[in-house]
Amino acid sequence: MPIRIPDNLPARKTLEAEGVNVMDSTRAARQDIRPLEIGLLNLMPNKERTETQFTRLIGSTPLQVELTLVRVTEHRSKNTSEDYLKSFYSTWDEVRNRKFDGFIVTGAPIANIPFDQVRYWPEMLEIMDWTQTNVHHTMFICWGAQAALHHFHGTKRYRMPSKAFGVFRHEVVNTRSPFLRGFSDGPMIPVSRYNDIDRTTLGPDLEVLIDNPDIGISMLGDASHRAVHFLNHLEYDNRSLADEYDRDIAAGLATPPPANLFPGDDPTATPENSWRSHAHLLFQNWINEIYQTTPYDLAEIGTKSS
Repeated sequence: MPIRIPDNLPARKTLEAEGVNVMDSTRAARQDIRPLEIGLLNLMPNKERTETQFTRLIGSTPLQVELTLVRVTEHRSKNTSEDYLKSFYSTWDEVRNRKFDGFIVTGAPIANIPFDQVRYWPEMLEIMDWTQTNVHHTMFICWGAQAALHHFHGTKRYRMPSKAFGVFRHEVVNTRSPFLRGFSDGPMIPVSRYNDIDRTTLGPDLEVLIDNPDIGISMLGDASHRAVHFLNHLEYDNRSLADEYDRDIAAGLATPPPANLFPGDDPTATPENSWRSHAHLLFQNWINEIYQTTPYDLAEIGTKSS
C-alpha cells in the first residue's frame, strides 16, 4: 500500500522518481480499509527537504498511510513561505482535537537555547502532553527527543566539548525490541549535535535501545509514554551532513569534515549513504508495531484500553 500525501506536495515528484508508491485522494477513497493516520510535526527550517526525507521512509511500508503535515501555530517560518505552509500544513490548533495512530516530532536547530527560552516552548508543552491522550505512539527525534525527555522524565543534557558530526557505528543494545527487528549488530547512523544526554539522569522507565559509548545514546524506548526517542538522524539523505558542512565552512567555522561520510575522507567526493537500509527498517518496524497495537476505532486512542 502507498502513502497518501497532498496531491501537489513537491515531495511527490521526488518520491515517485525514486519508485515510492504515492496515492492520490481518488484512489484512496476507493479502498475499503482504514489507513493509519500519521502526523509529522516539522520543526526544521527547510520544510520541503525534511518532509521529503520522512515521507520517503514512511512511504516504504506495505500499509496505507495518510500523512498530515503539522507546524507550530505560534511561529512564523523564515525559510518557508506562508503560502506553502497554508497549502500543505495544518497548524497545531487545527489538529489538536484529532487523534493519530502515530506522530513524529522532528529536530530543530535551536540546541543552544534553554528549553524555556524557545519561543514556542509553551505550545511544545501542550503538544507533548497531547500525545499522551491523542496519539497511540510517538517518535521524538533529535531536539524533539531532548525536549520530550526533559519534559516527561526530567532528563538533563549537557554541551559536549566538540560537535559530534559524521556517520558512526553504534551498538544495538536490545535485539528483541520490535522497533529493531532485522537490525545488524553495528548500524552506521548519522550524527550532528552539540548536546548529549546525561546518563545519570535517565529514569527507570527509559530503556537504551541503540548506543555508542563515545558519541552518546542514539535511541531510547519509553513504554510508559508510548514513545521512542531517537537522538540522531537516520532520516537524513546523502547530502544532509555534507550540506551542513558546506554551510559551516561558508560561515567561517572551523568545522572538520563529517566523519565516515566521504570516500577517502575527501570532502569533494560524493557522500556515501551507509545507513539507508537501517532507516527504512526502523520506520517499517515502527509503523508495523503501530498497526499491530493501535485500536481500530480512532476514538479509543489515548484511553486505558489502547
